[in-house]
Amino acid sequence: MVCGHKNAIWVPSPNFGPRRGGVTPDIILIHYTNMDSAEAALARLCDPVTELSSHYLISETGTLWQLVDEKERAHHAGVSAWGDSDDVNSRSIGIELANRGDHAFPEPQMHCLENLLTDIMTRWDIPAKRVIGHSDVAPGRKVDPGPRFDWCRLARQGMSVWPEGKGAFTPDKDAFRADLRIAGYPDVSDRLLLEVFRLRFRPWHVGELDDIDMARARDLADRWPA
Repeated sequence: MVCGHKNAIWVPSPNFGPRRGGVTPDIILIHYTNMDSAEAALARLCDPVTELSSHYLISETGTLWQLVDEKERAHHAGVSAWGDSDDVNSRSIGIELANRGDHAFPEPQMHCLENLLTDIMTRWDIPAKRVIGHSDVAPGRKVDPGPRFDWCRLARQGMSVWPEGKGAFTPDKDAFRADLRIAGYPDVSDRLLLEVFRLRFRPWHVGELDDIDMARARDLADRWPA
C-alpha cells in the first residue's frame, strides 16, 4: 500500500530509492518547478533519463499528483544540507509547486498545499520549523520557492515559522552566522547566507546586514533551532 495522501493522483516515477541509514522523513521541502506547465513538470519528474523526482506535484489549479511513496527517497534536493544532515533527500518529503517563479502562487494551489502539509506533518510528526524551502538547503544553487511564496501564510497556520525579530542588535556577521547555523542553515559565505535568509524572511530587501536581519536571525536561533 502506498504511503501518501489519499486524494492524490498516483503517477509513479521510477526515480527513487531507499532512505539511507534507516531514517524516516523529518523535513518537508518546498520547491517550484520553473517550467511552463504542471504537465511538463510531471513528465520530467517521471522521466528515467532525468533521474529527478519528488514525492508530490501540485498544479496551479490544485490538482495533486503523488510520484513517490513517502517511505522512499525521492531525488529532489540535490546537493544540499540542513542542520546535521548532508543527505536532505533521505530526510525529506519533497513537494513541487507548478510555477515559473515569476508570478504568485494561486489560491487553489496554496489550499491544496496546506491540506497536504497538515496530512504529512501529522503522519510523520514533523514540526513547523522543519518545513523549509529548497533555497534554504542549497544557498546559491537554488532560489525556489522564491520571494513570491507566502511563508507568512503558512506560519500563521502553524505550518512553518516566521521570526518576529524584536529587540536592538548591532550588525555582526559572526553573530548572524552563528545564529543561522543554530537554526539549520549550511556553512556558506557571508554574502550567500544573507541572500538566502532575506529570500525567505525579507523578500526584496537589499543592502548590508542590518539590525532587523540580526533580530530575526536571533529569534530563529532562540525559538526554532534545527
